Amino acid sequence: MPDQKDIFSFTKGHIPLLVSMPHSGEKLGPIGCCMTDDAKRLADTDWHLPKLYDFLGGMGASVLAANYSRYVIDLNRDPSGESLYPGQNVTELCPTTTFAEEPIYKRGHSPNADKVAARVTTYWQPYHDKLSHELDRLVSAHGYALLWDAHSIASRVPRFFKGRLPDFNLGTNDGKSCGAGMGEALLESLHGQDAYTGVLNGRFRGGYITRQYGNPAGGIHAVQLELSQATYMDEAYPFDFCDEKAEQVAGVISALMQVFCQQKQPV
Repeated sequence: MPDQKDIFSFTKGHIPLLVSMPHSGEKLGPIGCCMTDDAKRLADTDWHLPKLYDFLGGMGASVLAANYSRYVIDLNRDPSGESLYPGQNVTELCPTTTFAEEPIYKRGHSPNADKVAARVTTYWQPYHDKLSHELDRLVSAHGYALLWDAHSIASRVPRFFKGRLPDFNLGTNDGKSCGAGMGEALLESLHGQDAYTGVLNGRFRGGYITRQYGNPAGGIHAVQLELSQATYMDEAYPFDFCDEKAEQVAGVISALMQVFCQQKQPV
């Protein structure tokens, strides 16, 4: 069984901001032997997010990043398996198909209910225990906590949305996961960036983490950013990082986070 340090990476900061990266992991462990060769390319990874967000150390933010792939278990899903978007095409807690609707597992090797439950205990729970602990620590230390759930996705995924996704997809669970006007302030700031498109609470309104931990009345303000991968990397395999594009978009993300941190936080 992996130890906690193997499950996730954590850097402790000194400001009220915690950045979560639940889909940036690339490890498969022994589960990988049950997967198809195509699945092992990990096409649906939130590629290179720790590198893209490497400015966080200078900000003094805390960072929690998964080490294991979302194909092992999706840390941004309800452990009960309940859908985040009822009626829409979604992937499972332990996905069995890629975003391209290709099988992840070799025939006969998809995880049964017992294996899914074991993965919740081994991988899902430690990440969420740490996330919850750090948010409580920040509220205790600062009177409030800011949670930024960082994601990225291919600009075109017909399974989930038509056409090309906007560059910046901000989610606040329709305003329920953070203080009044915080999401709108972020979107307004983004509108000053002519190079990028953005939307608030569009196709992505925030996943389990944003919805579960965002609690403005309790002093926790959560926002999800689903970033189009076309803004910083080559979307074709082997999914190379594009330094020039990444530097530009990282500056915009950093500016958004500054806006997020400057919002008045009612407790």
